Amino acid sequence: MNSFQSVFKADLFKGKAIVITGGGSGIGRCTAHELASLGADLALVGRKIEKLETVRDEILKTCAVKVSVHSCDIREEDKVAATVADILKEHGKIDHLINNAGGQFPAPLCTINAKGWETVVRNNLTGGFLVAREVYNQHMAKNLGKTDMSITNIIADMWNGMPGMGHSGAARAGMLNFSETASLEWAPVRVNAVAPGFIASSGMDTYPEPMKQTIMQLDKTIPLQRLGLEAEVSGVLTFLCSPAASFISGSCIRIDGAAPNAKRVWPVVGNGQQNPAFNSFHLGGLPDVIQRRDADREAKKAAK
Repeated sequence: MNSFQSVFKADLFKGKAIVITGGGSGIGRCTAHELASLGADLALVGRKIEKLETVRDEILKTCAVKVSVHSCDIREEDKVAATVADILKEHGKIDHLINNAGGQFPAPLCTINAKGWETVVRNNLTGGFLVAREVYNQHMAKNLGKTDMSITNIIADMWNGMPGMGHSGAARAGMLNFSETASLEWAPVRVNAVAPGFIASSGMDTYPEPMKQTIMQLDKTIPLQRLGLEAEVSGVLTFLCSPAASFISGSCIRIDGAAPNAKRVWPVVGNGQQNPAFNSFHLGGLPDVIQRRDADREAKKAAK
């Protein structure tokens, strides 16, 4: 079986232990494969142990690294503390944390009740804070200055609001502010955020049909005229864990094809052409909704 075709050098992370929350699917799964291909030992965290075990088994077919799996609902404070303690027992240290777990549902603000709002905020803000705090308190704070350590928080394209997902937008904006604060309070641990835009990931297939119809047209709203790929996010996450990013902290890197830069006063979005995508993930594939879109477009071309 082929392995991940990373642009980074082999064994870049040999001897490093990296925690990835939400490691059972999508961006988390892709990033786990890339880091493992570069020699990192991994702790994969998520709610469904079966998904984590599947990713672990995929990785171990091509990489001679240690991969532990940990079932945890990051919204539960005691469980987070216990999970981080278990990871430290397994690996002895945590060099980097990629705070990727999260989730939301599409809904206009006026229909979101308190339970729905609080659930998404706990997923996308409180949970990420709890994991980062425990990793810092249980290990990183005790080893400041001994080695380069980092925390990278995944947020979203929530600039100028997030219509249809206001609960998630508010939480992601909070996570950005948390990252900026932690980069000061927890230095020299480096704390950054990464904001993916519309990424062709398996999560797109979980949305209801009306949302899928919107997803099918998203590429036309992006100046680069396409969706991003999981590997285009994992490459940035890998870079932020690397020594090349050793003076980057308190920052946010957007991965969105310039989507937030599309303006009403400039109605033309790009020039109708795509730039080449970087698809280095050997197990990567397009979600069903995007495959359906492409098939529909090909059928319409053939009918003309």
